[in-house]
Amino acid sequence: MGKIIFYEGRNFEGRHYECNSDCSDTHTHFSRCNSIRVDSGCWVAYEKPNYAGYQYMLTQGKYPNHHRWAGFNNCIRSCRIIPSYSGAYRLKIFERSDFAGKMMDLRDDCPNLNDSFQMRNIASCSVVEGYWILHEHPHYRGRQYILRPGSYSHHGDWGSVTASVGSVRRVTELKQT
Repeated sequence: MGKIIFYEGRNFEGRHYECNSDCSDTHTHFSRCNSIRVDSGCWVAYEKPNYAGYQYMLTQGKYPNHHRWAGFNNCIRSCRIIPSYSGAYRLKIFERSDFAGKMMDLRDDCPNLNDSFQMRNIASCSVVEGYWILHEHPHYRGRQYILRPGSYSHHGDWGSVTASVGSVRRVTELKQT
């Protein structure tokens, strides 16, 4: 079980909402989100209701303003907890949709896909084991796409408008640095 607290004001001030489970629409609880405190668990916060829009990975720690969680704005409209996971990690990435083209089988983080595998695009993937974060740019920068176990036959399935992925890493329950 996890616990996350959303605050309307910066630096954990103003109206707040405490959440212990997935919430598909936070709008009834607060109108904007300018700071977040994660007391336990790993969470994904979404810019839009029903787990859509920009995604932000939040681990245990304090986020006094939206820049600290790499937010593009102060809008959080849904959230989901990522279950604790202690097993192996495995991700298959493909350069084309429908699991076609060059394929790489990953079991560890990769800070730069192009340097390591000469892959600039990932158009489909299969999360075989664990939870993974795809980052738009190398070195874990840019938009984040948090993937649960399952098959994603097209980059739109994980919420991206392009097949541009620069780095990948495993979701582990680490405290914020």
